[in-house]
Amino acid sequence: MSALTVDHSTASGHEWDDLVRIWQETDAPEGCKVEIIERIVTVAPPPSNAHNDIADLVHRALYEVIPRHWGIYQTLGTAVPSRGGLYVPDLAVVPRQVLRDGGGNFVPAAAAELVVEITSQSNAANDRIKKAAGYAQAGVPLYLLIDGWAPGGPTITLYGEPQGDVYRVLRAGKFGEQVVLPEPFNLELDTDEFPAS
Repeated sequence: MSALTVDHSTASGHEWDDLVRIWQETDAPEGCKVEIIERIVTVAPPPSNAHNDIADLVHRALYEVIPRHWGIYQTLGTAVPSRGGLYVPDLAVVPRQVLRDGGGNFVPAAAAELVVEITSQSNAANDRIKKAAGYAQAGVPLYLLIDGWAPGGPTITLYGEPQGDVYRVLRAGKFGEQVVLPEPFNLELDTDEFPAS
């Protein structure tokens, strides 16, 4: 099953509030992910078992190193209005107070300390290109892309030092290699147990 793109013919002319309203009112089957990517509301099917397994492994590793006042969220909307984006990353590390102060269904992407995207076959291009540019433009300090669908085999790439809508690659490797997340995480993420897609 591939992602269903709902392209509203006037979506590019909608103001941000109208895009958010469309996002909130999109009736998708339970477990599907609804996002706005470059002013287009997209609906993706529920992730695979391998995808969920990887998310759990990363989640567990992160909880061992983050401060108590930060949370790791799996369904948190992260807004990048300047790019017409409201993404729902697979994992977002955000200070809890941001959620408590903001209310609603999403937070500014800039509030995230780390965003993790795990590609699915239907959304790999969005995660690699469009969302990477959006997270960079929002100033998210670290973006971890776990790409089980990379052309040369499953890879993991850590991006950082955002400038405009571009990141610098801090670390890149294949599944099975360790990836070190720098401060404030100081985490050696072991990808040995990551299942192939």
